[in-house]
Amino acid sequence: MLDSEKYMFRCCELAQAGAGSVAPNPLVGAVLVYENQIIGEGFHTQYGAPHAEVECLHNVPEHLQQFIPLATLYVNLEPCCHFGKTPPCTDLIIQSGIKKVVVANTDPFPKVSGGGIRMLQAAGIEVITGILAKEGSWLNRRFFTFHEQQRPYIILKWAQTPNGMIGSLQGERMLISNEISQRKVHSWRAEEAAILVGYRTAMADNPALTTRLVPGKNPVRLVVDFQRTLSSQLQIFNGAAPTVLLNELSAAPIGAAIAFQYSGSDWIKGVNNYCREANLQSVLVEGGAATLQSFINLGCWDEIRRITNTSLYFSEGISAPVLPLMQATKIESMLSDQIEYFINPIQKYKK
Repeated sequence: MLDSEKYMFRCCELAQAGAGSVAPNPLVGAVLVYENQIIGEGFHTQYGAPHAEVECLHNVPEHLQQFIPLATLYVNLEPCCHFGKTPPCTDLIIQSGIKKVVVANTDPFPKVSGGGIRMLQAAGIEVITGILAKEGSWLNRRFFTFHEQQRPYIILKWAQTPNGMIGSLQGERMLISNEISQRKVHSWRAEEAAILVGYRTAMADNPALTTRLVPGKNPVRLVVDFQRTLSSQLQIFNGAAPTVLLNELSAAPIGAAIAFQYSGSDWIKGVNNYCREANLQSVLVEGGAATLQSFINLGCWDEIRRITNTSLYFSEGISAPVLPLMQATKIESMLSDQIEYFINPIQKYKK
């Protein structure tokens, strides 16, 4: 690995520590290097807090600050050049006297979009781009999808038996995943802006859809209920987390939830429209089978996370969604539960 890649990898490693805390901002890490030694590093810790570049420069020890103008700054995303929750990072970089900045990805956010790089170059700073660009894009895939495709990044998740059953025909709730994978799912929830279920799942399972098993912020709970048939007594309407009822009939609230009325019968377009308006950059879809299959059939998904309990069987039940024709990559196993990840190579659904 080249030195530039090694330091950019460290940027990405640092940035990941902000997962679940910085949205709708991107994940960003920064490393300051002088004579092949890291003299400062930092990452964006939470939304509204100082950006990675600011943290990095502030973390340089006092006895090393004299070397800042001679050092190279590595950052996985183009420094911002506009006033938002914080001042522009480009101003601080220019004021610091740094003469070289290495970037993985340009920022697709319209208020930046190459402007940060141009501002640095206009100040006489050498800017190198594209170092570990693929890794940087994957790190910020939610942010990139939202701004480039004008829709949230969509993750489909379900648990099934080895013979492809996702639930009982009688309607009772079936615990297919084990305690370890349940905690894993709750950690997934903490990383996403929103979590979504259809009305049948909300009615049959009465899920809380929170991160109660792990530390972390609850996602916004989205429930698709075309005709507003759900009872306001369900857990999803209890006010424990923000909840939105997506429906065709009315914008009147239900329980502690607000409602979003979409036009026509294309409820997936309604989901995307609401997320775009509310600045929700990612959605974890947890069911039910028909809801998940609808996203698959339209190609409106980016990742699939399938949990298979290899020791639980029942002969009859609700069939799991049918995957598109693509190769699965198994990345980890947890006790009796096997977790497989799938990536959509096409991502054809734009809106």
